[in-house]
Amino acid sequence: MTSLQRVKIWDPVLRLSHWCLAGAFSATYWLGSEWRGLHAHLGYVVALLVLFRIIWGFAGPAHALFKDFLPRFKMLKAYLVNRAPTQPGHDPLGALMIVALLASLTVTAMTGMTLYAMEGRGPLAATFVVSWSGSLVEQIHHLASETTLWLVIVHVLGVLIMGRYHRQRLIRAMFDGMKWRR
Repeated sequence: MTSLQRVKIWDPVLRLSHWCLAGAFSATYWLGSEWRGLHAHLGYVVALLVLFRIIWGFAGPAHALFKDFLPRFKMLKAYLVNRAPTQPGHDPLGALMIVALLASLTVTAMTGMTLYAMEGRGPLAATFVVSWSGSLVEQIHHLASETTLWLVIVHVLGVLIMGRYHRQRLIRAMFDGMKWRR
């Protein structure tokens, strides 16, 4: 029988920014255009949290670093064949999901900031983005926000399914930073 031990994986700053980002995106999405000002300000919070996560991916502790968890093709292939975690932090599919979410959130936030600028508001109001096609930017913003929502749903389902499959309490791990490890 293999013994398991709890190991600290995710730092408090990463976990706090994760939950703040989840809350800020959720609130921004559900507010929609009904509360445009609050929606826009929460969108800026999302943008800042995404920017922070990208910086933390280069300057944070080991398991927050992109170089630590982004899978190489060989690692991804081994994971897909064996379904066994290949590294202590995120599994390779989880790491790819993080990249997809960050990319989708970036497009959502940037197009939202552009739309707000087209109304003459925000830090981009006096920049070249106001000359872009408003309807195109709006379409991209809506597509990106819907894509982000679906990625979040797949992410949560993946956490639940893979947590059960690997007998890990992944949601708890994003609160206390601890994972079980052989």
